[in-house]
Order: sequence, then structure tokens, then C-alpha cells
Amino acid sequence: MSALCAAVLTAGAVSVAPAVGDRSSARAADFDFDKGNAITDVLWSRVGHVIRTEVSAKGNDATLVFRIAAMAAVAQFDAIAPYRDRAVGLYSDLGRRPASEGATNRNKNIAILYASYRVYQSLVPTASQQWREVLTGVGLDPDDDSEDITTPVGIGNKAGNAVVRGRLHDGMNQLGDEGGREYNRQPYADYLGFRPVNSAYKLTDPSHWQPAVVTKNNGIFQVQQFITPQLSVTKPFSYDSPKRFLPPPPVKSDYQHNEKGYKEQADVILAESAGLDDRKKMIAEFFDDKFRGIGYSIGTVALNKHATLDQFVEHTAATDVAGFDALITSWYAKYKYNAVRPFSAIRFLYRGKRVTAWGGPGKGTVDDIRGEEWQSYLDIPDHTEYPSGSTSVCASAAQAGRRVFGTDDITLSFRFAKGSSLTEPGVTPAADTVLTWNTWTEWVKQCAWSRVLGGVHFPAAVQASQEFGPKIGDRAYELIHAHAEGKARPIG
Repeated sequence: MSALCAAVLTAGAVSVAPAVGDRSSARAADFDFDKGNAITDVLWSRVGHVIRTEVSAKGNDATLVFRIAAMAAVAQFDAIAPYRDRAVGLYSDLGRRPASEGATNRNKNIAILYASYRVYQSLVPTASQQWREVLTGVGLDPDDDSEDITTPVGIGNKAGNAVVRGRLHDGMNQLGDEGGREYNRQPYADYLGFRPVNSAYKLTDPSHWQPAVVTKNNGIFQVQQFITPQLSVTKPFSYDSPKRFLPPPPVKSDYQHNEKGYKEQADVILAESAGLDDRKKMIAEFFDDKFRGIGYSIGTVALNKHATLDQFVEHTAATDVAGFDALITSWYAKYKYNAVRPFSAIRFLYRGKRVTAWGGPGKGTVDDIRGEEWQSYLDIPDHTEYPSGSTSVCASAAQAGRRVFGTDDITLSFRFAKGSSLTEPGVTPAADTVLTWNTWTEWVKQCAWSRVLGGVHFPAAVQASQEFGPKIGDRAYELIHAHAEGKARPIG
């Protein structure tokens, strides 16, 4: 995932175990257009930090980050389509460039950079200057807005602009104009009118979602809002409606009709909380950070397979589309079922009672914490519980990755330095800790269970996502592959 992988490779909190072909440290000014890969050599070192700062760090959910990644990846795919033997873009058909022009890496890289530039400028306009510097840093002119398809600049601009137009009113409310709003627009605002059953201060219905009161320990306390509920009605890339992948209702979350199951799943969370060790904590943190856990993983797998530029672009497009489309199904189910989070259930069941669990940063496992004081190891996500969005992305993207390279085998590792934990900085892990995966299957299982370890999802939520995620991964791969083979027409 180009946008996601970029941030982790420029972050300083953790170190990355050696990966074959890791070129993220190369300076953009030294980029070799003829032999390099503009995504790994230029965008990875510049884009992710900007997106983390302008989008993720400002409180916007991963839903926007995954949309940015998917649109950029599709634009990159469309930008090199004219230079391939048969490929047709998803949002444009720019023909086939004659052999006399040469389907060179140079032309492809120039087209990739301009297509990406148009997408990033549209989606994150607050970082306009940084996007300009991405191009000027490699000697390209950001003011060249030509759409002359006899040039790689024109192809890139035309491909990127077509993706922007095709997704501008896809349901996410990018312009803030849904519902006919003309003035004081609020980009990405909820226009569906979602209202929680419970308030942050009273759990009236223990079966349904309760917004949490969150703080950064700075004296400011805020009540959560369901982030971008309109993702539930956003247009997918690879299928017509999320209804076809809708998981069954979360029966154990129905306290009124299944009190026994409700308590059973809460007790699983408590047991995992009590059993947290350094390795489990790092697994939870790795997958909780979508830039590290998902972006780094998927991008590095492709590098370690020595992918050509065409293969890399195709892999990125398939996995990013899979992840975003899986989130749409997840949000459709989240909106429909409106299920309770573990923190609400545990505080409801064990209020006034002592439980054994993780006692907070640096406290380890304690046996005298009051139920109403229980806290998940990971921050409480700002949306309803069922199913797991993170697991759906992992499961779908992994399946798309399997299909691209035809194998479940991967080479992937990640090293956490001593004391690099975000939840327990300076304390956890007590020693350098390396996480390693040899198959997509292992990686997906850990991604799924990390949400239970972190205390933010019940087991049923991750199981449901593991079941429908691969189906969407197949659809995403088949969509991209059909366009790569010239067997599909533009969808936009």
C-alpha cells in the first residue's frame, strides 16, 4: 500500500528488519527514472509522513487513509496502462503508445508521479506545497498540467484526473456537499444522520455501541463520534453492493437474548488482557498502526519478491482496492448492527467487582482492578464493534496478494526496539522484539487476534471479517487482473 507503507519507512520509533530491495533511504534527488521504481524510491520517502500528519494525526480515521491509498494505487495502475501490451485503466482508456515512444521505465515513472500528484492534490489539498515538492525534488514541473497523451506527463495527468473525477462523489462526501449543502461545507461529514443508542455517560442498551470519553491526558476530554458512517454507502471498486458479503448478526453481543454468550465473550477479553506479555503487546500495536501493520507488510512482501515495476503496481492496486472495498462491507455491517464494544460490556458486567487484567501502562497484570476502571490495551476505535475493519483489510489484502504472486509464502519481519511501545513507552518491550511471518495465513491470523489481544474486538468480530475478507480480495484481484489483460472497460 503505497501511501501507508511510506509513513512507516520514514518513522523513527521503530527499526525495520532488513528487507530485500529496501530502497527507502535513497534520496529523491538521486532517483533513477530509467531503472528505479517511483513508488518505492520517491513516494515512500515523501508521501506517508504527509498523510500521517495531515490526515491520521488530526483525528481522521483510517477510512480516509485507505481511500487515499486505493485511489493513488488505481491512478498509478491507470498511468502505466498505455505502456503495457494489453492493459486498460479502471477510470480511463488512453490507448496504446506506439513502440517508437518506448514502454520504458522512465516514461512509466513520470506518468506514475504525475498521476499520484493529481490524486494527492485533490484528496489532501492542505499539503499542496509538500505535493509540489515531491515533483520538484526529482526535477519535474508541478505546474505542467498538460493532458497530451503522447507524453508521459500528459498520460499521468489525464489518468490521475480521471480517477479523481470518478471518485469525487462516490459516497464519502469528499467535498462536503452531500444533501445539497452549498455553504460552509464540511468534507467527509456524516450525512446519514447516525445517532448512537447510548450516550457516553449512560449505557441504556448494553447490546449496542456506546461512544467512549477519550483523552490524551491533557485535561481535555472528548466524546467519540462514529467516524465516516457514510462509508457504509460508498461505491466499491470491485463489487456492486456490500449486502452480498454481509456477515451474520453478532448473536453473543445481544445481551437481552444471550446473556450467557455476552458474558463469555467479555471473559475472553479479560483473560487475554490478563495474559498480555511483551510479544502480545507488540503484535497488538503493530497491526493497530495501519501504516506499520498493513502498509509496511504488503509493500515489503512485494519488494522481497523482486517484483518488476509492472508487477509492483499491479500488486499495489489489487491489495489497496481489496482493503478499501473490505472496509466498505465492514462499515455497512457496523452501521447495521451497531454492536457494543468490549469496554462497555466489561464495565457493565463487572461494575463494583474486582477483575484480573492489565492494569494500565507500566502496571502489568493486576487482580484488584474495578470493572468500571478496566481499559483496553489499545485505544478504543471511534466506531461500532462488529465486524473488525482491520481484520477485513488484512484478510482481503492478503488474498489479493496471494493471487498476484500465486503463493501463500511471504518473507516478512519487523523489529521493535527496546522500549519503543506507543502504549508503554520506555517500558515495553523489555528487549528488542522481532515479529516474523512466512505465510499470508500466519499474518492474517495474527492481525485478527491482535484486535482481541488489544481489547477492542470480540472474537466473533474478527472471525466474521476473516470469512468475508478473502472473498473481496478475490474480487479485487480479478478486477485488476482483467484490466491488466485488457479484458475489461473503464468503470468510471
